[in-house]
Amino acid sequence: MLNKVDVEATVVNGGSTSQAGATRYGLSMALRSFVPQEMLLKMKIAGLLQRDLRRRERKKPGQRGARAKYTWLKR
Repeated sequence: MLNKVDVEATVVNGGSTSQAGATRYGLSMALRSFVPQEMLLKMKIAGLLQRDLRRRERKKPGQRGARAKYTWLKR
C-alpha cells in the first residue's frame, strides 16, 4: 500500500510505543477491507490484526501500588 494511502493520525495518552502500536493496529483494521485475501492472511500472521489486551494492574488496598508493598516493621 506504499504511495497509495495518505494517513494522518492523532493518538492521546500512553507512551510512544503504545501510541505507535495503537496507530499500527488502527491502520491495519482500516485497510482490512481494501486488501486482497492473501494480504489479509499475511497481516494476520504478522500479528497486525491482533489487539494488545494488556492493561495497567490496579492498586491494592493496604499496599503502595499494584505489587509494591510497604516495608514491614516488627516494632
